[in-house]
Amino acid sequence: MSILKTLLLITLCLGGTAMGRPQVDQASTIPPPTLATDTPSVNTPSKGTQTSAFSSKTGEASPLDKADVDSWLDGYLPFALNTSDIPGAVVVVVKDGAILTVRGFGYADVEKALPVDGKRTLFRPGSVSKLVTWTAVMQLVEQGRLDLDADINRYLDFKIPPRAGKPVTMREMMMHTAGFEESAKYLLVYDKSNFIPLSRLMKKRVPERIFDSGTTPAYSNYATALAGYVVERISGISFDDYVEQRIFAPLEMRTATFRQPLPAGLAPLMAKGYAKPGQPSLGFEIVNPAPAGAMSASGVDMANFMIAHLQGGEFNGRRILSTETTALMHDSSLEKVNPASLLPPLNRMQLGFFDTNVNGRKVIAHLGDTEAFHTALHLFMNEGVGLYLSVNSGGREDASNTLRNAIFHDFADRYFPDTAPNDGQVEESQAKRHAQMMVGTWESSRRSESSFFSLFNLFGQVKVQLNDKGELLIPALLGPNQRPREWVEIAPFIWRDRNGEDRIAAKVVGDRVVRWSMDFMSPFMVFDRVPALRNSAWILPIGGASIVVMLLTALSMPVGWIVRRRHRLAHHLQGHARKVALAVQLSAIACLVVLAGWGGIVASLEATLDNATDVLDSWMWILQIGGLITFLTGLVASTRNLQLAFKHGQGYTRKIWSVLFLAATLLLTYLLAAFNLFSMSVSY
Repeated sequence: MSILKTLLLITLCLGGTAMGRPQVDQASTIPPPTLATDTPSVNTPSKGTQTSAFSSKTGEASPLDKADVDSWLDGYLPFALNTSDIPGAVVVVVKDGAILTVRGFGYADVEKALPVDGKRTLFRPGSVSKLVTWTAVMQLVEQGRLDLDADINRYLDFKIPPRAGKPVTMREMMMHTAGFEESAKYLLVYDKSNFIPLSRLMKKRVPERIFDSGTTPAYSNYATALAGYVVERISGISFDDYVEQRIFAPLEMRTATFRQPLPAGLAPLMAKGYAKPGQPSLGFEIVNPAPAGAMSASGVDMANFMIAHLQGGEFNGRRILSTETTALMHDSSLEKVNPASLLPPLNRMQLGFFDTNVNGRKVIAHLGDTEAFHTALHLFMNEGVGLYLSVNSGGREDASNTLRNAIFHDFADRYFPDTAPNDGQVEESQAKRHAQMMVGTWESSRRSESSFFSLFNLFGQVKVQLNDKGELLIPALLGPNQRPREWVEIAPFIWRDRNGEDRIAAKVVGDRVVRWSMDFMSPFMVFDRVPALRNSAWILPIGGASIVVMLLTALSMPVGWIVRRRHRLAHHLQGHARKVALAVQLSAIACLVVLAGWGGIVASLEATLDNATDVLDSWMWILQIGGLITFLTGLVASTRNLQLAFKHGQGYTRKIWSVLFLAATLLLTYLLAAFNLFSMSVSY
């Protein structure tokens, strides 16, 4: 998914490793440990265990008991981990208020060949941590100390500005419709000196609200962290203390914690995370907006949490929520939801959880990602079953994302099969017309608009096209086979994946499609049409051509000098015209240096979010101030150069090139301004 993936995993992740460290070949240098019959178990694949990533949706259900699940996992996970280049995983299944199985696979520490213990090894579930935060919020709602629909400023000691006269509410924060733009600075760090207390982080920079309240799903880590801060403010104790006393203790989640770094007693249990396959661990990840993704937990911890939510807020006779409050959290009332934020019939956001319905079953879930750990939690509500998977590396080519999606669907197909969906059919000519209406360039609602981070939006825009049959084609949405999915229209402006259950639905206003999304992302992200002036369809090719013009202009300086020196030629320009031409060449070099500098900033953030700290601030100030001066100087020089080229009757080549250089400078100046590279700010 390239840049689209980057935007999705900004939840907590941009992926990367430190440069210059020795590589570790996980597949060849570590001998397989002894196979255990229960947890911990580290299984290695043998011939014949290479099960398909997809099962039949039809037929009789397999018995959902420990023996069958363990046998299935033994044939599934070892092969999946080895072929994906993922060191280790924990898998948990709960059923009817009890743990069915807790399994560890692979390595918690590759270098030491330490196996994953499913019951004891700690993993980082990333944004699955949000479910704990939202549970804490609902406890306060149940106690009458927090109103879901009140202005959130009622509970804060600083102000969240209104947008269009409307404030932010806790309900909107829980449903990711508060309208906040993406925020990434200090999101995830490794150096504990870069840890920022929650209170200071919330006030350090309030992200711009780029959507009106309740109208647009746009996933926000800031909003969840803010909810955790509200928990602190109302309860009068730290967020870490609150969840330990009010959630972890009654649920017997004995090794779960949000504390960073880990307490000394838990540190030996922590699995190492590997941001890049085959490379060393970068260490313990510190998530500064802690309520949004800082939890560390074992498989048993997460099993108890799932059981409590499946049992209506109760675990072993102890309640963390009432049955009524839990039901509200799992299936929020549509009366309180702005219909503008929905794309029926796609999955929707609940109060913290989101739908991942499958095979006609009601399923609520959450996913989570840090740079190294990748997690999925699914609750089959009517069946009383929970499934949890966490792995300690993204694996090869984003394999962890494919794995967690595949194991969820394969688990559902094995134990809760359903007949193929009874889909309708749209007449062929109408289907082609609807597909044509979808064609264009789209951008995710989860984005930044006020900082240089908006540059990622430019490269992350999604193209919707038609295939040679006139059917919908979205190259960025790949199936598990890494090929674009095939979409079949089953109802007007609703398409289903020909080889799966995922659907796309579009919102139509008049005769124009204005918004669309897909089942797995519709609860927290939609796609809107890109404004013409920010459309990558023309910006990227013309911007690239402008850089080429700059580069050739810069090269003309040394090349011209060499040619004149070798052939003893005089410069064809004299006096003022020669000085202006030199100024143009020097400005081209300076502009290229500025662009290269911004390329370095982007590359450093793509490498690891650990660089999204003050470490880049000095360079960003230099590039913003120097860049503005450089490009304004370039505009003055290129404008004067154009005047002289036409005034003194120069040749056509010089005239044409002077026009091209001015146009290139104008376009690049516009792009840097439009995408906030002159914003004079180091907040993002």
